[in-house]
Amino acid sequence: MQRTGRRMFVLSLAAAAALGLGPLAAAQEKPAWQAGVARVKITPEKPIWMSGYAARNRPAEGKLTELWAKALVLQDAKGRRVVLVTLDLVGVDRRFGLEVRQRIARELGVPLAAVALNCSHTHTGPVVGENLRPTYALDEEQTQQIAQYTRWLKGRVVQAARQAAAALAPARVGWTEGRATFAVNRRNNREADVPRLRRQGKLRGPVDHRVPVLVVQSLQGKLKAVVAGYACHATVLSFYLWSGDYPGFFQLALEEDHPGAVALFVAGCGGDQNPLPRRKVEYAKEYGRRLADAVNQAMKKGLQPLKPTLEFQYREVPLALAHVPSRRELQQDLKSKNVYIVRRAKLLLEQLDRQGRIPGEYPYPVQSWLLGGELLWVFLGGEVVVDYSLRLHRELEGPLWVAGYSNDVMAYIPSLRVLREGGYEGARAMIYYGLPSPWASDVELRVVEEVHRQARLLGRKVRQTAGNQR
Repeated sequence: MQRTGRRMFVLSLAAAAALGLGPLAAAQEKPAWQAGVARVKITPEKPIWMSGYAARNRPAEGKLTELWAKALVLQDAKGRRVVLVTLDLVGVDRRFGLEVRQRIARELGVPLAAVALNCSHTHTGPVVGENLRPTYALDEEQTQQIAQYTRWLKGRVVQAARQAAAALAPARVGWTEGRATFAVNRRNNREADVPRLRRQGKLRGPVDHRVPVLVVQSLQGKLKAVVAGYACHATVLSFYLWSGDYPGFFQLALEEDHPGAVALFVAGCGGDQNPLPRRKVEYAKEYGRRLADAVNQAMKKGLQPLKPTLEFQYREVPLALAHVPSRRELQQDLKSKNVYIVRRAKLLLEQLDRQGRIPGEYPYPVQSWLLGGELLWVFLGGEVVVDYSLRLHRELEGPLWVAGYSNDVMAYIPSLRVLREGGYEGARAMIYYGLPSPWASDVELRVVEEVHRQARLLGRKVRQTAGNQR
């Protein structure tokens, strides 16, 4: 333990030196950034239904790790604030995301564009609101339990943001980037073949092994918060115990390395990426440790300081669906042998009766923050496949961080390539999310064009490539 403590102390000193954060220098200069961080438990207090897997047939049976809502508030030299809340959840629906973000915005006096929620996508968390509702066979009592938990959760998330704002104090902010290699493209590699293919160096398909890292330190160089991202599903575990999966173990590992600091995990564009091999707790712990090591190594390598400036953009883009079924088509779906198609049809018929129509478009959230006039942080809704991150890194100049699973996890967001290939991420998953059809063929174009638009408004140049000409 003494050796580990010395190693982490050296790491902290190296990070401080990289940012110019010596105690003497810190004491002599006037602070510009303000930062506050907080966390609250969101582990259900009752054994309610778990999210993530359709095969589950009973509620949770216990707890492996706590689930958390963690909030980071940053304030720049002009008093502008952004609020990031990370959640150990599979996802949240549009109603939940908007209501919570609006409440935080009102309480903290910030625009909606300055508030972002991100879900780790752990598959050992609770069902929340209407997210993935056709997936689960819920009776009335279970439905009420989920509704009760969802109401309680909203208050807890707002509480985390409120506490982080109350903890604002002078700080320095920097960023860096590491690398972790356990994510595998699940569309291009059979799970059983992965150990052999990895040994042979023959894994196929696009991946994004970047580990972007945001570091917040006190003026004396003490680590206050570390935010790290990775583009990979949190699907190591599939049992009936509450758990943060590998992102949860990452946060535990990093906080053990840096006592007093709060670690936050931001899920990237990992819709088609899996941590492999999986299904054992030791794997979840191993991947969490590897991610923590990647962050420590990146911080030791050096941090790029960020000036105390914040800018932000937000817009909901109408994403078109390929087809809107008629009442007759939905009534035919009620006769399907696929129980999930039947459940979706029931939900869509209820919507048709209630609203008089089924919309042919979905309001898709795209959000961008510019930190220090340098780091562009893009938050995309849904289960975004890795093609988006890779493309945006090619097309946008300068430092970039692309997150998925943000603000509203309404469906998979396939690239045009994945949409054309079909399969689960391109088509079938829409059934479980309750949307009436796959997306229209311009889904990638609409999302990327909006990211480009926001980037330009924030002063970021967009490279002209073959990809953004179509």
